[in-house]
Parts: sequence; C-alpha cells; structure tokens
Amino acid sequence: MKSILAAVAIGLTVGAMPVMAEEEHGAALSYNLSVASEYRYRGISQTNSKPALQGGADYEFGHGFYVGAWASTISWIKDAGGGGKVEVDLFGGYKKEIAKDLVLDVGLLSYVYPSNGLKPSADTFEFYGALTYGPLTAKYSQSTGNVFGFENSKSSGYTELSATFDLGDGYSLVPHIGHQSVKNSSKFDYTDYSIGITKELHGFSLSGAIIGADNNAYVGPGNKNLARSALVVSVKKTF
Repeated sequence: MKSILAAVAIGLTVGAMPVMAEEEHGAALSYNLSVASEYRYRGISQTNSKPALQGGADYEFGHGFYVGAWASTISWIKDAGGGGKVEVDLFGGYKKEIAKDLVLDVGLLSYVYPSNGLKPSADTFEFYGALTYGPLTAKYSQSTGNVFGFENSKSSGYTELSATFDLGDGYSLVPHIGHQSVKNSSKFDYTDYSIGITKELHGFSLSGAIIGADNNAYVGPGNKNLARSALVVSVKKTF
C-alpha cells in the first residue's frame, strides 16, 4: 500500500504521491530516489519494520495535467502468503489553482503488486480529490474495487488532513491525520497519524516522523503489530 504520497508529504512513505510543480505552462520531467528506515503507508508498515528502497518519476504536461510512476520494496504480500516484493504505483491527474491560494487536485491511482498471487488480488484502483489552502490539504480517496486484498471491499475510503508549515532555514513541520474505512470489514478500520520534520540540505531532503495507527489487527510475522507508533527516517533526492 503506497506511501502519497502526499499524505505525509515528506517522502517517508507513502507515496508516494508526487508534489507537483505549480507552473501553469510548459512540460517538466523529474525523478526521485529515496531510502527509508521502513515503508509506512497510511500508518501501517509495508516492510515489517525493515528498510525500503523507493523511487519514481513525475511528468507534467503543462496546464495542470500530470502522470507518474512510483515503486517501493515491500514484504507484506509475502508475509500474507503471496508472492512479489515490489509495489508499483501508476497515477495521473489534474492540479490547478481554482481561487486565490486554493488548489484543486483530482486524479486516479493504481497500486500494482506484480505476481502477488493473493485472492482477492492485492491490486487496488482509487480515485482521489484534494483541496489545498495555504499550508493545509484535505483529501479523499475511494477504491473502485476491492482494496488491498480485502474481499467485498469495493468503495472503501480514506480521508485525510495534512499540513506543511515552513519553519525557516530549510525546515518544515508536517503533521497528518487520516482515517481508513474497509467496507464490510470494519474491524480493520483505523485512524492513522504522523508528525514529522523535514530538512532540505545540499539538494537532499532529510525526513523524520513518528507514525502509527490505532488498530492492532494489522500484524506481521511473529504477531508483530504493524500499526504501532515508530520513528521513520528517510533520505530523498529529486533530480
């Protein structure tokens, strides 16, 4: 399950979703590569609390349209009895300032787990919509079919609120809270949270955050609680 990006917005997970440039015209291509102490997505560890290697590419067509791809090493598919050690996210959307300081971002996101072998498949497709005003972003994502291998979970949703506060001297404070609902499997519903600090240094983004969730139903090998609060650190380079 992806680290959107975007939810924690500091490259710890997630996400995984790109931070797209605000320019109105002209095409732009960028790449990113990161190493994290673990991959957390929506508060849940995707790597059984072990390190992850992540990278992606984002392309802006201009006029607000964008596409991209992002990938991360994972372990939860294998731990659940399936195959495959990689998550690949493919996304596309439209982002535009619709009023002074108010930015709309809508799009589609496909989470692909090659050769995952789970039944139902872990592959997931979501649409999303977000509004950003100043440092605050509110976002909603909804699955169009089963979500991350849960049976009969079509139309499961994730609601989140995040922010990025500029502290000066290259530092940012990034709080986040979200709620995942799993349709027809409410015992797996949960609220996740994080509070992080990023530092831009010599072209690298250094990040650290406390991340966790309030549901102990997500367990890994040895009955490890994959939602427990933990410090996650990462180093990211965009070029």
